[in-house]
Amino acid sequence: MMPESHKPKHLDNQFYPLFPRTAGGGHLTKDEAGEYCLEIPAGAAGRYRLVQLDDYTNHPRNSFPWTAPLELDLWARVSHPLIPGTWGFGFWNDPLSCAVGVGLRGLRLPVLPNAIWFFFASPPNYLALDDNLPGFGNLAATYRSSGWQPLLLAAGALFLPSLVFPATSQILRKVCRKFVFQDSADAPLNPTQAHHYKIIWREMKATFSIDERIILETALVPTGPLGFVLWIDNQFLSVPPNKRLSFGNLPNPVPAQLLVKDLRINKTGFSAFLSF
Repeated sequence: MMPESHKPKHLDNQFYPLFPRTAGGGHLTKDEAGEYCLEIPAGAAGRYRLVQLDDYTNHPRNSFPWTAPLELDLWARVSHPLIPGTWGFGFWNDPLSCAVGVGLRGLRLPVLPNAIWFFFASPPNYLALDDNLPGFGNLAATYRSSGWQPLLLAAGALFLPSLVFPATSQILRKVCRKFVFQDSADAPLNPTQAHHYKIIWREMKATFSIDERIILETALVPTGPLGFVLWIDNQFLSVPPNKRLSFGNLPNPVPAQLLVKDLRINKTGFSAFLSF
């Protein structure tokens, strides 16, 4: 449980709904103290296991609810120091989803990423297009993408079969750097201990802190609107230097848990506890 003396001070009692999604036997619980437990079971590779809470599933991207300025803070811990797959929390545009009649209001096509989040990724994940940035680990990260997104994605789809070759993957990686900009920093910490995570997202700057210690300050901020997401899964995506693109699902030798408490978003004149 989170220490009483370190709990964020709640400004009001306004609740904002989140909606769960699960796959592969994942399940979500909430105890009497209000701590969420997102758990994926043990299992072999090849089966996707997920628990996710978000606020955007039934909305087109132009109706996603969050833009700068805002602040996100929460307490979180996990059951193991290195969970196979990914977990994290923050805001993104759900770029690879594709749905017709989302929320009965239209079409959602894949786009390039915009995101601001804490993202925890085990090997063989490698998510940095910039060779000077960390590709996996305990990351504070932002992504901003610019124009011609549908055309770029359509062109990339034509080359999907050839991405098994390292040379082709590296060409696409270089092209993507012209359209997808990112910044990130590795956060040295023991994630099995409860930490206070905070993101301050402004129009021109983002600040990430853990236990009141700044991990990353960057002027590279996403364009909104974005949706909130909190998740744990066993997936990997790797686009490393000088190797081919790869992706898939990792084995989980034991069940993995993400535990979260005091989840809150603050905007000017507004403070929302996120709940389901």
